[in-house]
Amino acid sequence: MKKLLLLAAFCIQFPVFADIQSSFTSSIKLESVSAGTSADKIGSSYSISGTNVTTTSGDTATVGGFGSLTNGVPSVTMPSATQTVAGETFSFSQSYLEGDATAGSAPTVGNVSNFSDLTSTSAGSVGTAAITLDHHTMSLTGGTGTGIVLTGQFVTDSTID
Repeated sequence: MKKLLLLAAFCIQFPVFADIQSSFTSSIKLESVSAGTSADKIGSSYSISGTNVTTTSGDTATVGGFGSLTNGVPSVTMPSATQTVAGETFSFSQSYLEGDATAGSAPTVGNVSNFSDLTSTSAGSVGTAAITLDHHTMSLTGGTGTGIVLTGQFVTDSTID
């Protein structure tokens, strides 16, 4: 009977957990981002409003406004205002925003001139920036470059089932 129990003990299956998984990852990145500038040309604008006022510009009863253009910027006639009926309530306001002049030549790369909507970039430089990776040992040196982005990463994953 003892031999039968011993034989039965060897026939029973026991679960075995022997799955082991391991991974090691190293990554580095050296990036030189170029400089950039963006600009939008602003146009000229003029507004006027009022009640119980008389506006004049020179000899005639005209409202101020834009005249001839010089490099994209208009000449502006600003009117004068007088109260129409003395002693009555009145209001008067005017505003003028002078726009950007239009340049006569193309912009230099990396500079922003007063052309319409413009984006200008110049080349980045790695310079003396350096990275090394040796058996998961990283060395990141910024150096003399412009717009340098250095990224280093070491990842260890272990799974035991």
